[in-house]
Amino acid sequence: MWLGFLCLLALLDLHSAALSTTPRYFPTSYLSRSPTSISNWSSSSAESQSVSNFTGSVDDRGTCQCSVILPDTTFPVERVERLEITAQTISKKFEKELSKVSNSLELCFWLKFTSCALYGSPIPSKHLKPGRSPPPSPALCTHGGVVNVSKPAIVQLNWLGFSYKYGAWGRDYSPQLPGKGLYWVAPLNTNGRTLQNYRLYNTLDDLLLYRYMQDYYISYGQGSGIAVYNNNMYVNWYNTRNIARVNLATNRVEVTQTLPQAAYNNRFSYANVGWQDIDLAVDENGLWVIYATEASTGNIVISKLNDTTLAVLNTWHTKQYKPSVSNAFMVCGVLYATRTLSTRAEEIFYYFDTNTGQEGRLAIVMQKVQETLQSINYHPYEQKLFVYNDGYLLNYDLFFQPQ
Repeated sequence: MWLGFLCLLALLDLHSAALSTTPRYFPTSYLSRSPTSISNWSSSSAESQSVSNFTGSVDDRGTCQCSVILPDTTFPVERVERLEITAQTISKKFEKELSKVSNSLELCFWLKFTSCALYGSPIPSKHLKPGRSPPPSPALCTHGGVVNVSKPAIVQLNWLGFSYKYGAWGRDYSPQLPGKGLYWVAPLNTNGRTLQNYRLYNTLDDLLLYRYMQDYYISYGQGSGIAVYNNNMYVNWYNTRNIARVNLATNRVEVTQTLPQAAYNNRFSYANVGWQDIDLAVDENGLWVIYATEASTGNIVISKLNDTTLAVLNTWHTKQYKPSVSNAFMVCGVLYATRTLSTRAEEIFYYFDTNTGQEGRLAIVMQKVQETLQSINYHPYEQKLFVYNDGYLLNYDLFFQPQ
């Protein structure tokens, strides 16, 4: 062990030539406190002992010789550079080939899509890849209408819990800032009628993590037919046929307006969903309201509203009975209505195009995670449906017929 200690001292002497493998020498006087052990240990000049990763020996003159052999520590710069170049080349080739595959799959899909569209057959959902961005440009009506939906993506349970089965959620849409809107969640009270609380989130991550929320209280909302447009929330005023515009920046009611002749208080609400006689909606063209009147004998009436004054700008009458519809939404001026197929499936079965006055039948199946869809809101920029399904917040991607 003395030899090991002696060699450690020698290593300290090697600091100026740490990468050298040349032996270094020093006298045994370093160990003058234990001469006996040195003389006994150095009886043979050939004797050596290995300690850790260095060796040492004492010659006939009593001089300690330590030899330290270190590995080559030179960084292989050239080899690393060659590896990086090779990796980049492989990555580019992979991306190129992946792009070819993706384009081929998309071409295959649209060939099938066009064929189905020409012969009037709905496209099976197995041909659609959920989560893919739809072909049309966001917030533009450069398509021939909705032809399919993805499977539902479960975002989360509403923040108040399982008991709050009724409500609505979505994302604010503003034509000036189409991709910058707040996310909002508005569960009704457990009576399924009264809207008193809603939350705003700046980002989807904040909503998912229940953080950085803004909580607001109102005392006049009724039903799940809520919509948000240009930083304003639009609700049916409690126990009336009035519509209120709430400024989300201040939580103040800016305008209230009566919707002429509109039925209310469960006269012509949706099937299985109470207190939604007046259903507000947003699409690429602005703010709409879906309702019925006594004069329409319960059939759906669609009105385009001024989003500031809430004045009715235009009105269309349909032949579809509203209480037989489970819910509805607007896309590019076209009303799409749903009906219940089972406890796990809805069907978009009817449309009315306010651009042409035409109406007709569809057969687009929407899967769901719970039995009842309380509300459906469409976001023009994301081209998604925001669905409140027995307290769960769901997203659906829409797929469109190309023009």
